[in-house]
Amino acid sequence: MSETGRQAAGAGAGDRKRRAALLSLLASVALTALKLVAGALSGSLALLSEGAHNAVDIAASGLTFLAVREADKPADAEHPFGHAKLEPVAALVETVALGVLALGVLLLALWRLRLGPATLEVSALAFFAVAFSIVVDVWRWRGLSRVAKETGSEALEADALHFSSDLVSSICVLLGLIAARYGFAEGDTIAAVAVALFIAVAGFRLGRRTVNSLIDTAPEGMAEAMRRAVEASPGVADVEFLRLRRSGAEVVGDLGVGVARALPLERVAEIKQALAARLKQDWPEAALTITANGRALSDETLRERVMAVAAGQRVAVHHVLVRRVGERYSIALDLEVDGRMRIADAHAVASRLEGGIVAQTGPEVDVDTHIEPIDTREAEGREADPALTQAVAAALVDHARRLGILSNVHDVRVHLASSGPAAIFHCEIEGGAGVREAHDAVDALERALRAEFPNLVRVTGHVEPVGA
Repeated sequence: MSETGRQAAGAGAGDRKRRAALLSLLASVALTALKLVAGALSGSLALLSEGAHNAVDIAASGLTFLAVREADKPADAEHPFGHAKLEPVAALVETVALGVLALGVLLLALWRLRLGPATLEVSALAFFAVAFSIVVDVWRWRGLSRVAKETGSEALEADALHFSSDLVSSICVLLGLIAARYGFAEGDTIAAVAVALFIAVAGFRLGRRTVNSLIDTAPEGMAEAMRRAVEASPGVADVEFLRLRRSGAEVVGDLGVGVARALPLERVAEIKQALAARLKQDWPEAALTITANGRALSDETLRERVMAVAAGQRVAVHHVLVRRVGERYSIALDLEVDGRMRIADAHAVASRLEGGIVAQTGPEVDVDTHIEPIDTREAEGREADPALTQAVAAALVDHARRLGILSNVHDVRVHLASSGPAAIFHCEIEGGAGVREAHDAVDALERALRAEFPNLVRVTGHVEPVGA
């Protein structure tokens, strides 16, 4: 999805969260007024407790509405990771309010049980208030749960959990009113105790989830499953670290993997891209920063170790040859340096490289470097006279025919520069031939051409399989 698409989707989710929170707030206001009036007229402690519970709901829903509105604001200089943490903070405040309310209702119910049953006037209004509350709580619980799941909102999830406990509490109140209507006056007080217990349980569940979010607890099971997927990915040697935490609808974190240090940077970038694509496919809600660190693997060859040292010192080498001579290893290589460099400086570069190789491979290794000058500047050139190019092309075709291995000499070019003419050509060989066989054949063709045109300062032959 494009950045514009992600922003549009985020804005749509934010609108849905704010609309759900606002409807929940309006419903809380209506239920609170209805229950408090019905409870006051009937004298039902359970109903009054539910009314007080809904009064807390008003503050909680208002806080939820403010939290989801602020949490959707983009990151800024003071909040580089965004404002999503406001949602679990709002849920924590709601948890504390639920705990205080549960304790107050429980103490009041126990006090009434000690004094004896109270006189109740269980009217039709009381039953209507509870029945209406049950219908509204079912509607709010289902609606908030759906939006919370779709948007990943912790504040709406807290509200949904809260109203699921409201539903159970209302049923307890209804049972208490029925018991009181049929002469069991203590039923209302017992229902109030049940309401307090359900409020406490809801607060505990909400508090546990909220604290886990605030202390950056990783989603259960995700880290282990993600670690197994990463370790099975091509090019990954191991997982160095994996840190996950939930941030609103996303799971964010850092992933560090080990890769072979001899790999070129382009290959390392490909590994990271493939890894990011796989994680996004399996866990679309995850947004990870991936770091790849080179390391010496247990099966790393001496040649790979030499290339890794050269890459670390930012020098170019080629023709690396490793031989075992008796009990020692001999490493010979070509070191490319700027042809304008003083030999003293070039030797210092070679000595530093040799020392780094010995440090990585051990003292039983001999390292010898051939310093090869290269022209680091872009040389000016031009196309040679067509007659010269045609002569070179004809010679290449003739020599290739006599050698009998290469065929279809084509794309012959001759460039003229201040240092002299240079020839470039393409040719073909059977696809089943080995690389060394193809290299030796091209070398032989280049030598034959140089013998016929000794003024050529460079000949570059590109070989490809027949039909490529």
